[in-house]
Amino acid sequence: MKPFWRTFWASSLSSLAIGTTLIIIFFSIVIGITSSFDKKPFKVNENGILHIKLDDAISEVSFADFDPNSPELIKKQLGIKELKNGLQEASDDDNIKGILLNIDNISAGLASVEEIRNSLLDFKENSGKFIYSYSETYSQGAYYLSSVADEVYLYPTGMLDFRGLGTELMFFKGTLDKLGIEMQIIRGSNNKFKSAVEPFIYKQMSDANREQMMLLLNSVWSNMLTNIKTSRNITLEEMNEIADSVYVRDAKSAVDYQLVDKLIYEDELFTILKNETQTAEDEELNLVPFNKYCSSKSRLKKLKFSELSEKGNIAVVYAVGDIVSGEGKRTQIGSDKIAGAVREARLDEDIKAIVLRVNSPGGSALASDVIWREVILAKETKPVIVSMGDLAASGGYYISCAADRIFSQPNTITGSIGVFGMIPNIGPMMEDKLGVTFDRAETNSHSVMSLSKALSEKEKAIIQKGVDDIYNDFISKVAKGRDGLKVEDVDKIGQGRVWSGTDALRIGLVDEMGGIEDAISYAAKKAGIEKSEIKTKTLPEYKSDNLLEIIEMFNEQETSIKSNLNPIYTNISKQIEFLNDYKTADRIQARFPYSFVIK
Repeated sequence: MKPFWRTFWASSLSSLAIGTTLIIIFFSIVIGITSSFDKKPFKVNENGILHIKLDDAISEVSFADFDPNSPELIKKQLGIKELKNGLQEASDDDNIKGILLNIDNISAGLASVEEIRNSLLDFKENSGKFIYSYSETYSQGAYYLSSVADEVYLYPTGMLDFRGLGTELMFFKGTLDKLGIEMQIIRGSNNKFKSAVEPFIYKQMSDANREQMMLLLNSVWSNMLTNIKTSRNITLEEMNEIADSVYVRDAKSAVDYQLVDKLIYEDELFTILKNETQTAEDEELNLVPFNKYCSSKSRLKKLKFSELSEKGNIAVVYAVGDIVSGEGKRTQIGSDKIAGAVREARLDEDIKAIVLRVNSPGGSALASDVIWREVILAKETKPVIVSMGDLAASGGYYISCAADRIFSQPNTITGSIGVFGMIPNIGPMMEDKLGVTFDRAETNSHSVMSLSKALSEKEKAIIQKGVDDIYNDFISKVAKGRDGLKVEDVDKIGQGRVWSGTDALRIGLVDEMGGIEDAISYAAKKAGIEKSEIKTKTLPEYKSDNLLEIIEMFNEQETSIKSNLNPIYTNISKQIEFLNDYKTADRIQARFPYSFVIK
């Protein structure tokens, strides 16, 4: 009996220790939250320099997240709107003399980078204050953002990446073959560009996919070079030659080819900044942390996953993440949640216009249609304007197409108007690898359509018709929402093909280049609201129960930790989650491929 009791008490004490640790962590978080509320308002002294690092991922909306490396365990992550508001406030703040960009890498899509870059340009133009950039290394995205600076400095033994844009896709066909899994793909009959299915059926990109990838990459790269040319006065031909030949191989070559202005050490940078702000040599520079400045100016005093809502006349509905049926997680576009937010804005008599901010690769075709319907109903009563973020593709475009006007950035990825379904046949693998077999009893010929057997030709034909019907419905709704485009026109530019914002404007999928402020200004104009009278209300509103939010954060930590382990794990885990997580009703997808990342 001794081994039993020894094991029992060891297990009990271990559980008690774990429970005690969790309780300590929990109360530490509560204390951290409380202390963050009790802090005095952030004050900026004279001769301040706004220090912008952008170390954390940039989101669409501000929210709080659990961070074990943060002293308070809870880190407030600011959204693009708060960052842009902070820059606007700094432009008029007499205590802010200029900006120091200290960015080596940036965790944001290129459209988000474009929005922040444009705000920095506005800061320079409107305030006349300086912007200096300094880093030990510059990634391409960080350099693109930093190229707006009056002076770009680099550490003497640092590095700058300037080799052009590319993407590397991962394919699972070989793995599936080894496992004996047949992936049964049903996509729109004419959807040759719908590349979301390719990792499961090919070992490399199809010609159609390579064609659209090259067009997209070249369009985004051209926009980046054009803007760098304006800021740095280097010709497009020179920059392409630098990238093609990898001329920038060390810090000195970055100066030789005029991508940076000077190689300096940090102490030399501080001397330059002290002279600029007339700070005495024996005094410390007044470097103002950008995140704290934005938090103060935006009055983010409560732990919420959205910005503070107030009674307003323009509703900004944030549709961010994969599109799924139901409420969805906080990082997803749940059809009930977002359709409900649009409905709330439609029925609110104080709301005179709606701006739908979309940043989504798409997802369930059914869930997309539920949201689309609410957009149609809202459009009948008040202006509905769409602002596209980094990605508004497939289902993300589906929910956007009915709007009165669509704004995007040149680097936004959109289109991907196409539909597909994927049904794996795992029967052979289960028998060959595990010895598991299946048998069925069914009242009718097709009562059992499971993952353990191959689809019959008739069953494939039935699903194919369903996919084709949804695709035809999709392009009909796009044509109806886009004045001047016929169904056959949409089909030609559809077929699952992705486009940059620049090309989407050319072919009529979007109406205007611009960010979320441009969309809000346009919505106000359509609703007859004076610019000085604009008051926005953010939807959906999240519950302010901090305890529930903390629990939700903990529930998402495992996924968050796994996603940050490495890019390969992230790619595979997302593909597996996609295959496992969608409901029977959502088997037909209007989705952009997970694995596409420009770098």
